[in-house]
Amino acid sequence: MRPLSDPSVSYKEHFSRFFAAAPGRLHFAAHSHHLWPDVTFDAQVACWQDAARLADRKWDTVFGEVLPETQRRIATLLGLSDPASLAFAPNTHDFLRRLLSCLPAGRAARILCSDGEFHSFSRQVARLEEDGLLAVTRVPVEPFADFAERFVEAAARGTPGGGFDMIYVSQVFFSSGFAIDPLDGFVDRLAVEDVLLVIDGYHGFLARPTDLSAIEGRAFYLSGGYKYAMAGEGVCFLHAPPGVALRPRDTGWYAAFGALERAGGEEVAYAADARRFLGATFDPVGLYRQRAVLDWLSELGLTAAGIHDHVLGLQRLFLEALERKAPPCLPLRALLLDPRLAPCGNFLTFDLGEAAAGALQGRLLDADIITDYRGARLRFGFGLYQDAEDVERLVNRLADF
Repeated sequence: MRPLSDPSVSYKEHFSRFFAAAPGRLHFAAHSHHLWPDVTFDAQVACWQDAARLADRKWDTVFGEVLPETQRRIATLLGLSDPASLAFAPNTHDFLRRLLSCLPAGRAARILCSDGEFHSFSRQVARLEEDGLLAVTRVPVEPFADFAERFVEAAARGTPGGGFDMIYVSQVFFSSGFAIDPLDGFVDRLAVEDVLLVIDGYHGFLARPTDLSAIEGRAFYLSGGYKYAMAGEGVCFLHAPPGVALRPRDTGWYAAFGALERAGGEEVAYAADARRFLGATFDPVGLYRQRAVLDWLSELGLTAAGIHDHVLGLQRLFLEALERKAPPCLPLRALLLDPRLAPCGNFLTFDLGEAAAGALQGRLLDADIITDYRGARLRFGFGLYQDAEDVERLVNRLADF
């Protein structure tokens, strides 16, 4: 285990606007709605001012400056060789629909996934499955210890109808925090050809060190700004492997950027790079916020590894305090995964039983302590805007419940 950063280090001064707006709040839902650093306020204002100053010509600034600068920052963080492999959309579901629309027509497309994918994916494929448009094979995430082996075996085995058309899996699972590590080694073991391989990285990007350099030619990668990237809603991205010339049936007119000179032919034209997955007109303010956050992190010298180490330090303090104080409402035996022992995301999950999890989350909310729960599981998220003092306050308050 590598040494952790000093958990007494605080970055709270950079989030002063959110703290001033709700000074009594203890926000431990960094895995859901991350608080925004102050630089996003100026970025939001800058977006409005550019619109006022430039009107229609603001798109020259968006596509000529804001978007490519954001691409470059993300590409650097993920070890991608070409920033043009990144496309943006208001949400990852837009990208999911376009990816699904690339699957074969004329038969039920075959998909391999886990049983722990986020609702955006699981609900969509379940609905298409109802109408016989998809045939979905789901590998249980639990038990965690042999998930990777079971998933790889399922990929190699295929289906009675043949191999899979799409493999979709999370880097970090939203309902548990279980992380696939190392990600590139896992992808290398999925020795299948001509398969659309998609990694849901929403709980991985800027939460865990992620280097896609070894798999950038094979795997799509989805993430966005709402969680650990601290940029809020409306700014998600897709890495598309260079040279993978898919033609989404669900297409927007922006997908023709770079191919407009071929418009008017018999076949609908697409850009040669990731722009083929673009949609249409969008609100660019999320891009402004994301660029500001990534510039700010660069100025601080913070990468995903530094953020994750800060979080691991806080999680360790939290668990050690629970061991000492043992609040009855949150028994340590209910911890689903211990980040001191296994690779996890930046949140901790406690399996308390459905009634108990919902009741405790409600009581915490009444006390202005923000967590969330999924069924029987209560989740505590950790991020840059928390420090050791916040963890101590949280544990002391838990003793009152």
